[in-house]
Formats: sequence, C-alpha cells, structure tokens
Amino acid sequence: MAILPEVQSYYGRLKLYINGTWVDSKSSYTQPVMNPAKDEVIAETPFATMDEVNKAVKAAVEAFEKWKETPITTRVQYIYRLKQIMEDHFEEISRITTQNHGKIIDEARGESRRLIENIETACAIAYTLAKGEHIDQVASEIDETLIREPLGVFAVIGPFNFPALAPFWFIPQALVLGCTLVVKPSEITPLPMMWCFKALDELELPPGVVNLVYGSREVSEALIRHPDIQGIAFVGSTPTGKYVYRLAGEYGKRAIVQAGAKNYIVVMPDTDLDKIIPALLTSFFGNTGQRCLSGSNLVAVGEVYESLKRKFVEAASRLKLGYGLDESVEMGPIVSMNAKNRVINYIEKGISEGAKLILDGRNAYVAEYPKGYFIGPTIFDDVTPDMIIARDEIFGPVANIIRVDRLNEAIEMINTKTSYGNAACIFTSSGREAREFRRRVKCGNIGINVGIAAPMAFFPFGGWRESFFGILHGQIDCVDFFTDKKIVIARW
Repeated sequence: MAILPEVQSYYGRLKLYINGTWVDSKSSYTQPVMNPAKDEVIAETPFATMDEVNKAVKAAVEAFEKWKETPITTRVQYIYRLKQIMEDHFEEISRITTQNHGKIIDEARGESRRLIENIETACAIAYTLAKGEHIDQVASEIDETLIREPLGVFAVIGPFNFPALAPFWFIPQALVLGCTLVVKPSEITPLPMMWCFKALDELELPPGVVNLVYGSREVSEALIRHPDIQGIAFVGSTPTGKYVYRLAGEYGKRAIVQAGAKNYIVVMPDTDLDKIIPALLTSFFGNTGQRCLSGSNLVAVGEVYESLKRKFVEAASRLKLGYGLDESVEMGPIVSMNAKNRVINYIEKGISEGAKLILDGRNAYVAEYPKGYFIGPTIFDDVTPDMIIARDEIFGPVANIIRVDRLNEAIEMINTKTSYGNAACIFTSSGREAREFRRRVKCGNIGINVGIAAPMAFFPFGGWRESFFGILHGQIDCVDFFTDKKIVIARW
C-alpha cells in the first residue's frame, strides 16, 4: 500500500479563534507540536494569555443572547452544513490526526466518522429530544408545559488521544440547543481541532458562537473559574478529572467528566479463538493502547488459557509498526516521548513485581523512522490483580494475562480489584454467561463478543466509579447538560 501524503509538513504558529476571527496570540509562551512517528516539530502552540481567555468568554457571552433566540430550525441548518463540510474535509482531518497523534490512518478515519455521527445525532436532537412536553387539563382549567432552555456559555476541554472526536461529543449538541462555546484542545494534539475550527469557520456562524484557545492547566482552570462559564465538559485522565470535577463544584458549575480506565477482557473456554484474536488485537493494541476503551487485563477462564496465550502472543508479535500514513501499518507510535517513557516505566514495574514478560516491545525499531516514539505490543503473563500493572492505567500497548478458574472469579475481580468502571467485555457462546456478566459487572460500557464497547453517538458514553464524575454523560446526555427545564403552569 502507498504512503499517503501529509496535508502540510509544517503548520506554523497556531492562531486562536475568537469572536469569529483567527487571532495571533500575544503569548510569549509556546510549546512545540510533534509528529510522534518522526520526532519532528510540525507546529507551535501558543498558550493563551488570561486576557485572551477572557476575550473568548466575553465573545461567547455576547453571542449567546442572539444565538439562543435564533430559531432552532435555523440553528440546525448550520449543523446540516457542518456535516457536509466535515465530509468534504474528511480525509484532511483524518491525516492530520494521524500526523499529530500517531494513530494509523484507518483509526483516524474511524475517529472522523464517529465525529460526523455526533453531528448527525445533533440534527436529530433538534427535532426530537429538544421538544417541549405539554399536558392539557392537569387540573381544572390548568395546563402544564415543560420547556427546555439553553443555559449559556460552556467550556469544552479535550483529550490528546481522540483530539477531533471527543470535543464533538459536545460541540454540535451545544450549538443546536442554543449554547455558545469556548473549546480548549489538548496542548499535545491541537492540530485536529484547529482543522475542525476551519470547518466551523466555513459555516459563517454569528461571531462568538464558537471560540478556540490553547493552553494547559492554567487555561483550563481559568475557564472553570470564569463567572460567565455555566459548565465544563472534560475528557481526560482520572487524576485530572477528579480535580476538574472538584473545582467545578467549588465554583458552582455543571460538569461532565469522562475519565480514565482499566478495562478487563474476559475469554471463556467456549470461545472460537481464531475468530476473536483480531478483535483482541484491536482492543489491546489499537490506537497504540491509548484509548479509554482499550483492553488492559486479559482474563483467561479455565482451560482456554494456554491456547489463548499462544495465539494472542503470536498474532501480536506480527503487528507491523510504523508511520500511520502508510496504509500497511497496523500500529503507530506513542503520542509523545514523555508518554513513551511512562509506559516503559510501567513495563519495568511489572518485571520488578514478578510478572513474566513474554512479549517485550521496549526495543521496537522502525528503520524508516528511527527517532519515532515506538513501543511494540507488550504482553505480561503470571499477572495477579494486585500488581501495579494490573491496577494502574498505563495508556500504552501493554496487555496483562490473568488466569482464573471460573467466570464468577473474573466478575469479582473486575468489581473489586479496580476503582475504574469504564468498560468490560466478554467473549463467549453462552447467552446465560453473557447475561450474568452484563448484569453483574460494575462498568458503564459492556461488550459481548466485541473487544471495544464504544457506544454510538445516539447513546450516552457510559462510565462508572472513577471512570466518570457527574450525572450526565457525553453524547446524547448533553441535551440535559446544556439546557435546563422550565415548567409553566397556566390557568385560563
């Protein structure tokens, strides 16, 4: 297969998008944006000044009153057009995601497709879930009506691992419901969202409806604390998510916090291993393990252990590493050198804890890209659930094989040996065992004979325990997040 061309080799110093205009930041602090496959600088991100953050919020505040009065039928026309613009730029956004994050192009295209599905769902929201409810004659000559009204300006803080998709769990929904936004992408992978804002700019929305700023913790905190921000939508790690949720509560803000994970994949003895191995590879090593729905602990139940281990290791060892714009590549690099070092430290912790390293990806080398941040598929055997590598979110291509005798042990392990509750999957041909698993496991996203339990855009993105903080989840739950209910009781 051919190596796809990059959209650009260098994107320069990124601009902020405030009040409908691309703006050069006055910040003196910038951070390089890297291509992790090449260890090359491909852009410079300015960290917005507090004055620029305040200007972005002010623009959104001033736009809100007019935007909320815009008929929803008009707002939805913008969202329809946004879908088409994203389709027109589909390949560009996908390639930039690969270039900045490192995921292979098929994974980037999948991310872009999921992004567009959220736009489509927002269009449906406009005509279905956003409707009011009216009941005549709740009492003598009294009618009662429920009205949803948009709340105002919201901040969206995005993660590095799905830099285009995750903010779009919130952006189109907020816009169609009548809210305005300030978006802050990850400082590590800002390019995909910058490109998405080019698409938003093509819409010619009223100035201030959407705004883009860059930065790290200081900028995020400023948005959370700002008196004109009504709520925060955040996707990221659990430690940061806890802090965001606590700070949002301190300042009386709504918050959706989708956080970290340590996901278990359970394989039963009645499973056809040849059929499921591709799904396991995608689950554990897709996105180079940098996904909150990735498999982490592979639980072999009973006599399936030896065959599962052998087939899994053999298949993983054959995965081709490289630059994701090469369509023959099956796994890309880790997103940054710091992230690579973090994963290597966890591998070394696993060895020191007594786990058996049966596939070592630490010395992965790609000749065409010798400076890339590559780690190959890594598999530990003889892992116990109390080990650090079995408990902590590693966020890399590291799989731990854990052996149990019965399904009940696997379920108890999932429910008691981790504080996370993002996803859990089971592979089995038994409907009874699948039903027991999905009923008893304390996780928000359950997979049955699928390795990645990713909800469609018209379902909430689940999460329990320390994988989620708040009441409402990303995607469809945003209807209640961005609006509040007004109940009108009238006597005529």
